[in-house]
Amino acid sequence: MTGFLDKFKEDDSEGSEMVEERPSYEETEPETRSDVIESETVESGSDNEYSSGTNEVQENAEQVESSTGDDIGISSLMDKRAKLEEAVDYVGMMIANLKEKRTGLEKEIEEESVDIKNLKEKLVKVNEYIEEETRGIQNLSNKRSSVEREADEVASLITTLRDKLGGIDRVVEDEGSRIKSFKDSRDKSSSF
Repeated sequence: MTGFLDKFKEDDSEGSEMVEERPSYEETEPETRSDVIESETVESGSDNEYSSGTNEVQENAEQVESSTGDDIGISSLMDKRAKLEEAVDYVGMMIANLKEKRTGLEKEIEEESVDIKNLKEKLVKVNEYIEEETRGIQNLSNKRSSVEREADEVASLITTLRDKLGGIDRVVEDEGSRIKSFKDSRDKSSSF
C-alpha cells in the first residue's frame, strides 16, 4: 500500500525537471493562470500527454490569460483610466471654452459700458440744452409780457390822446360854427 505522499513522490520523479519553485507573493508579481495550468499539466501528465496536449495548453493559456486580465480587473481599470483621461480632457476643453465665453462677455460688457457712458454724456448734454432753452423761453416770455404791458400802455395813451384830440376837434368845430354864424350874421346886417 502506497501512502498519499508516495504518489506525489512518484509525480515529482516523473516531471521534476519542468516544475519551478514558486516565489512568495510578496517578493514577486502574482503568477498568471497560464503558469499554473502549464505546471499542473506537466505535473499530472506524462511526456506523451505533454507533447500531444501542447497546442491545447497554449490555447487554454491564451484564454486563461485574457480571462485572467479580466478577473484581476486590469483591463477594466485601464479602460476606466482612459475614460477618465478623456473626461479630464473634455472638462479642460469646457473650462477653456468657458474662459473664452467669459472673456467675450467681459469684452461685450465693457463695450456696452462705454456705449452707455457715451449715451449718458449725450443725455446730460441734451438735458443741459433743454434747461438752457427753457431758461431762454422763460426770458422770452418775460420780455414778451413786458412788451405787451408797454403796448397796452401805448394803446391806453393813444386812446387818451384820441379822446383829447376828439375834444379839441369838437372845440374847433364849435368855434368854427360860431365864427361862421357870426360872419353870416354880419353879412346879413351889412346888406341892409
